[in-house]
Amino acid sequence: MAEVDLTSVGKVYPDGTRAVTDLNLHIADGEFLVLVGPSGCGKTTALRMVAGLEDISEGEVVIGGRVVNRVPARDRDVAMVFQSYALYPHLSVRDNIGFGLSLRKMPKAEIRAKVDRAAEILGLTEHLGRKPRNLSGGQRQRVAMGRAIVREPQAFLMDEPLSNLDAKLRVQMRAEIARLQRDLGVTTIYVTHDQTEAMTLGDRVAVMKKGELQQVAPPQELYDRPANLFVAGFIGSPAMNLLKGVLTGDAENPRLEIGARTLTLPPSVLTERPALASYLGRDVVVGVRPEDMEDAELTEAPEGTRLEAAADLVEAMGSDVLVHFAVEAAPVVTEDTKELARDAGADVPGGAREERTEIVARFSPRTRVKAGDPVTIRVDTGRLHFFDIESGASIWGAGGAAGPLRKDEG
Repeated sequence: MAEVDLTSVGKVYPDGTRAVTDLNLHIADGEFLVLVGPSGCGKTTALRMVAGLEDISEGEVVIGGRVVNRVPARDRDVAMVFQSYALYPHLSVRDNIGFGLSLRKMPKAEIRAKVDRAAEILGLTEHLGRKPRNLSGGQRQRVAMGRAIVREPQAFLMDEPLSNLDAKLRVQMRAEIARLQRDLGVTTIYVTHDQTEAMTLGDRVAVMKKGELQQVAPPQELYDRPANLFVAGFIGSPAMNLLKGVLTGDAENPRLEIGARTLTLPPSVLTERPALASYLGRDVVVGVRPEDMEDAELTEAPEGTRLEAAADLVEAMGSDVLVHFAVEAAPVVTEDTKELARDAGADVPGGAREERTEIVARFSPRTRVKAGDPVTIRVDTGRLHFFDIESGASIWGAGGAAGPLRKDEG
């Protein structure tokens, strides 16, 4: 086991394409760190630089106290698990798991003992004599992980290892990977595009966009205190709703105007976000998570907490109901929201003349709202998020908006 440090790491390809810029991360001994972001954000490139599969253009990578910039991949003492499994089809499960140890000329008895132990940990003992073609996707992924375990490396590097599995199997394997990493205590860097995977697996999660680190923090902190619009919109499912609003009133009685509607903000909002005081009378970006809205028919909804709309679409999920509606407020159109829309495969938000924003709320399954019905939505105004409309930075401290966290702060 070992610490892994990336200091001002960058990657520029020969054609001038920049994939990673000034990446600074400290992964503690035994920590599970997840790199997450849209396709093309540089997360896999960063992982491959740690593994030695990509040259490092700038900065320094340190594994276990040793600078490895010019150390070949085979000598870095890390084990990589790929999404494609990378198994040898003509070898048995036993021989696939022990292949790397055989290359090192390790005694056969020792190889057998290590393979048997890994197979027991992964529930593969009864499959050791089978070929990969006779295994399920989940079993193949376990074999790939077994090959990494027997090497007893300083760090595991995992590149979207679950992306080829169906949804149910991904959930199962996610739990197995979490248990395995906890039991073995090996430093792990895990790359995924799936923010649900990131939030459920990582001790900390590093969010990247266009080669730059946006924020690194424990999962709940990312959810509760996103550093900027991009992190806010990327973390959470369904995503945070973002719309334009105007802060009015004063420090004792702050209000938020969204189109023709006025919401009353509790004083605690300014206590928790002192920098908001300087935004009174100004436009801001407002973020509201689907789970912070309720059907007003099912709960007390004081004046100043209600929005009224018509339900465009109602999706019954069993444990909850997703209600889609539109409010008379301008959508947020920035580079961050455009990038989020592209990543989700959605239409890029419209121009400044558009005055309606699509919203999704997560209601209790007790709601009786149907598509086409008028609906009154209670908004938990104490849990709203606020962002600077120009920079996209989250508004928190007395010094102003908090900028994107491009350096490792943990």
